[in-house]
Amino acid sequence: MASIPPSQSTWHLESSRWPPRLIDAALALHDNALSVAEPLLRAHLKEDPFDVAAIRMLAELAGRIGRYKDAETLLRRALDLSPEFTAARANLAIALYRQNRSAEAIAELDLVLDDEPDNPGHANLKAAALGRIGGFDEAIELYEAVLKGAPHQPRVWMSYGHMLKTVGRQADGVAAYRRALALTPGLGEAWWSLANLKTVRFDEADIAAMRSALGRGDISDEDRFHLDFALGKAFEDRREADAAFGHYATGNALRRTKIVYDADETEAFVDRSVALFTPGFLAARAGQGCDSPDPIFILGMPRAGSTLVEQILSSHPLVEGTSELPDIPFLARQIADYPQGMDALAPSRLREIGEEYLRRASVQRRTDRPFFIDKLPNNWAHLPFIHLILPGAKIVDARRHPLGCCFSNFKQHFARGQAFTYALEDMGRYYRDYVRLLAHVDRVLPGLVHRVIYERMVDDTEAEVRALLAACGLEFDPACLDFHKTERAVRTASSEQVRRPIFREGTESWKPFELWLDPLKAALGDVLDSYPGVPAFV
Repeated sequence: MASIPPSQSTWHLESSRWPPRLIDAALALHDNALSVAEPLLRAHLKEDPFDVAAIRMLAELAGRIGRYKDAETLLRRALDLSPEFTAARANLAIALYRQNRSAEAIAELDLVLDDEPDNPGHANLKAAALGRIGGFDEAIELYEAVLKGAPHQPRVWMSYGHMLKTVGRQADGVAAYRRALALTPGLGEAWWSLANLKTVRFDEADIAAMRSALGRGDISDEDRFHLDFALGKAFEDRREADAAFGHYATGNALRRTKIVYDADETEAFVDRSVALFTPGFLAARAGQGCDSPDPIFILGMPRAGSTLVEQILSSHPLVEGTSELPDIPFLARQIADYPQGMDALAPSRLREIGEEYLRRASVQRRTDRPFFIDKLPNNWAHLPFIHLILPGAKIVDARRHPLGCCFSNFKQHFARGQAFTYALEDMGRYYRDYVRLLAHVDRVLPGLVHRVIYERMVDDTEAEVRALLAACGLEFDPACLDFHKTERAVRTASSEQVRRPIFREGTESWKPFELWLDPLKAALGDVLDSYPGVPAFV
């Protein structure tokens, strides 16, 4: 994921003629004293509700705590009052980008760039947004233009490396990451980006440089946990499991302090879904959604082989691989009291939501192939919703051995989302809830889901590929067996792995670390013992 330069994510003091309360609020924001800034801003806006600078600062406060929709509302208010307020428009683009509304962010950035064509931060954000909607070539051109004018920007070099990796230019991507590190040796995300290619092996000098950076007292927590994840990979490659697990555990523990995740909430959500989506509920709404057969959903746990399944299917001449689309979770969030709120939706509304999904997904389409893939793994939680709004969609569940899958997540730092992956117990409970909901769907909608067991795909690739294609209503095509030769952009952590023939290492990589996996085993419970089957959930 491309980074946004600090100049794009912070507010700046714009006038020494501001009233004292507004200056105090700006200074509090600068010091990240949000509890101080908010009452100052609200008191000022009560006196002067048309002060666009204060509205913009209040929007920053909302953004810093993740309330991007609130930030968007405030910024649109500022722009209604002052349409030429370019800084507020740039911040609106960031708020839209953070909500995965990249096409809208690009539209705002085009206006911003008309006013400030030489600002590298605006071009960098536009390149990141283009990358999210599949505009990779244009994004790369933008990065190259930015770097030509500002070659000493390590985070831009890193973002450029991300994009090069996505389109398969691995050597160029490595060079870009190395350039970022030459400028800022302690840039943890650049080290992790090299490790995350899965094909780079760190030498003694690299390990020494990362250890030196970790030993400094002035690096950020973000740099620190990225370095720990990268060093974990370095020592795992050297078969030093003790040192590797130590770094993975340290990186995960620090990352866990930065996120909010409650495994009880996930369990309760699955409880509500199981209770709501009964055979009678589903039968009463059968066929009410949009009957388009275009989408193929690949879902399940992250790091379970979904990118491999996508690469196989997108090697077929009738199927377009897109990416992990954010649209299903977005649409589900629009339903009040979801999932129970599904009970109140009119038949026409189910169809409208399905059609809206197709419109939103069309932004990612680049070919006229009739079928396309949405491989957001976490869509498993919305599987009944998907079926109701898109009853003609094909569903593929990519599943991998619980210990192999969960430990692969534990040693992976995700650019965003997947908050359950930073503690072994959280991960085991999440995997269990995923299996539990899918088992319920198998009972109430038998035959809807085609399951791909990763280990079986490794053992008998051709048989599994043929079964997968048949489940998707596709004729067999030999190109699907040569999936590693298919040239396409891949944005996930498995981007380099699916560009080589299928390999067995992934089925065994957890075993050197089994000594430390007892909390994971306990959380998985009988789901572990039953794999690849499932226990009899009550």
